[in-house]
Amino acid sequence: MPPVPDGAEYVLILSCPDRPGIVHAVSGFLVEQGANIVESQQFGDRLTERFFMRIGFVADAPAGADGMRQDFRDVAERFSMSYELWAAAAPYRTLIMVSKHLHCLNDLLFRASTGALQIEIPAVVSNHPDAGALVRSYGLEFHHVPVTPETKPDAEQRLLDLVEETGSHLVVLARYMQVLSDDLCRQLSGRAINIHHSFLPSFKGARPYHQAFDRGVKLVGATAHYVTGDLDEGPIIEQDVLRVDHGYDQDQLVSAGRDVEAQVLSRAVRWHAQSRVLLNGDRTVVFR
Repeated sequence: MPPVPDGAEYVLILSCPDRPGIVHAVSGFLVEQGANIVESQQFGDRLTERFFMRIGFVADAPAGADGMRQDFRDVAERFSMSYELWAAAAPYRTLIMVSKHLHCLNDLLFRASTGALQIEIPAVVSNHPDAGALVRSYGLEFHHVPVTPETKPDAEQRLLDLVEETGSHLVVLARYMQVLSDDLCRQLSGRAINIHHSFLPSFKGARPYHQAFDRGVKLVGATAHYVTGDLDEGPIIEQDVLRVDHGYDQDQLVSAGRDVEAQVLSRAVRWHAQSRVLLNGDRTVVFR
């Protein structure tokens, strides 16, 4: 993460077994740091008996986030916490993957270019050349990595190499139409987001919106989730639906579906980049 000036804003997120004293210990640590809390959200899951918290605070910290992260270790160990502490303004380096449908990619590129998304895109990867012109128009690197059954292991290794080379914190599958191997999903666990239409499991395979039109659906939706080895069944971050009716033809239904997909994915990416999403087993806690 880039260096930040004195008096900058930071974000601390944590999860741990629920027990008395957590909030007191965290707030006490921040008092010791001379910090001023500007936002605080918490959730205690009674089913899993786990506690989740997100705090935004301002502090004069000469050592920055790295120093405070080290200082917080004693508190974290005392409560068996998983935690992250970052400069709030630090952008997430985000590698985007796409195939032939470019609506989600186009939306992410535009929002990132205007500052609406707190991400920095070092490169875009695709198994087709179609997105090349769009990506280069934003002055970004484009990597065409074809995938066949024979070359899939090499292609996935190239993806991992690009994640490492670009220092990416997040991978976004913006309608990347290749199934990732279980091994790759494990290596990207918690830091890869996928988007798909919400017709599943009813309309699988090619042309799902056309299948939906043939059945006269009245709701079009999308789901953004973390990638796991269970296809399209990872922890859900965000979902939305749009009501349609008999007046929509096939093309209008497809267009409506693409709009929902782009909006849902952008919200999921925004919340992840702002450290608002915490994993809770097969579910998520989202501090909006």
